[in-house]
Amino acid sequence: MKIIYSPKCLEYSSPGHPESPERVGKSVAFLKNKGYEFVMPEPCSDDDIVLVHDKKLLGLVKSESFLDVDTPALEGIYEYAKLSAGGAIKAAQIALKGEKSFSLMRPPGHHAGRSFLGGFCYFNNIAIAVAKSLEKVGNVAILDIDCHHGNGTQDIFLGDSHVLYISFHQSPFYPGTGLKSEFNALNFPLPAGTGESLYLEKLDIALAKINKFKPNLLAISAGFDTYKYDPLTQFSLDLDTYRKVGKKISALNMPTFSVLEGGYSQDLPQCIDNFLQGLR
Repeated sequence: MKIIYSPKCLEYSSPGHPESPERVGKSVAFLKNKGYEFVMPEPCSDDDIVLVHDKKLLGLVKSESFLDVDTPALEGIYEYAKLSAGGAIKAAQIALKGEKSFSLMRPPGHHAGRSFLGGFCYFNNIAIAVAKSLEKVGNVAILDIDCHHGNGTQDIFLGDSHVLYISFHQSPFYPGTGLKSEFNALNFPLPAGTGESLYLEKLDIALAKINKFKPNLLAISAGFDTYKYDPLTQFSLDLDTYRKVGKKISALNMPTFSVLEGGYSQDLPQCIDNFLQGLR
């Protein structure tokens, strides 16, 4: 299991913002203590970005000329977002060579759509990595286990027969999308308070759909804000649930990579480690 990480992603911050450098920094320290192998990413290119985003959005982020309360136009955010997307690309490349990988970078990405940003996300890291991978493989499945619906990822790939998008998310909740399944987007809106039993029951259904799709690559939008002590959400998963989720995904025996999305509790490092232990 290789962890893709650059300390540059800790250089930016917004006072009081939950998507903070500490969440990743503490996770890196914890995982290094566990003996994981770390790999440095390189920034993606503008050509990579426009595989999934329009040029207008690229220009807005590059010039820092946008206004979003949750997704501030911080100095240098274009470079940080490119590096985060590059981490996802590196993770996908490693997976296609037969090893599992996890991109432990920020900012996250799954709320960024073709022409919009939001929800702490500037460019859609996992979508960029999937689009790049589709230059080499026929089909990719995306499993989004963040507590929020990946509206940006669905927006980018909706109707694309080469991509299966599956999301588990709290509903009703931000961003208010993913209420039903449509075309190649299979959505599982779940109520506040959802615990391990219901979650794993629905996960088994989703994994059967992925198995039937027979993707050449499986991409995981790995959000850990489904944890019972996460301050922003209301799911009730335990620490050990993430190990079980990882094991179920691993049982598919497919080339797999994961990309960090949400997760804001003090126990984020342990959540990630348990997930990766199960995924091995």
